[in-house]
Amino acid sequence: MSAEDENRLGEMVHHHPDDLLLMDYASGALGEAESLVIATHAALCPLCRRKIAEYEAVGGAALGELDAAEMADDALAGVMARLDQSLEKPVEQAVASAHADGGDMTVPQPLRGYLNAALEDLPWTNVLRGLDEVTLQVGSNDMVRTKMMRIQPGAAMPQHTHEGAELTLVLKGAFADERGHFQRGDLAFTDSDVEHKPIADDHEVCYCLAVTTAPLRLTGPIGRLINPFIRY
Repeated sequence: MSAEDENRLGEMVHHHPDDLLLMDYASGALGEAESLVIATHAALCPLCRRKIAEYEAVGGAALGELDAAEMADDALAGVMARLDQSLEKPVEQAVASAHADGGDMTVPQPLRGYLNAALEDLPWTNVLRGLDEVTLQVGSNDMVRTKMMRIQPGAAMPQHTHEGAELTLVLKGAFADERGHFQRGDLAFTDSDVEHKPIADDHEVCYCLAVTTAPLRLTGPIGRLINPFIRY
């Protein structure tokens, strides 16, 4: 991809992770599911790719200034084992290989490695009118849920908030809520301070990758009544 193409792509992304989240990703402090979202966003956002590279460079320089420490006898074997593990994880390769294979760019490479199918061919399950989902097996934390969402044109989600955090990345189409308009490459961060009602744009099906750390909670008049009966 040329620099001109990268700049044009970057201009289309308006909602980004905050710097703390990017630093956590660069330092390896995020879990696998959260890393997958940030890596996929970075594949679509030159601005955040550059920031991640800068944070990684700063971290590397800081490590270089540390005093040498005495190594344990099994330190080399441990490092080699961790290197082998990292080669098995597509997330850590995400930024560098995002545009390397020239395939369908609807799903960038960091996420494509977890789907193994085109968006239209995933085993969708209908959960609400206008909303289908597929749960992805990402990481080993049972409290973190990773899912693909397919929202029909013009469909409105119930008004809700979240008991934990939610990272939602738009891959195709767009939606809007009380905070603005989110389209391809945009990342929406939501927590218990946000109450919203996302509505998909009228002209196109909206596909999103979402990671949640706790269930959502419906907040509308009817939602409050049915909250005890749902697990969503």
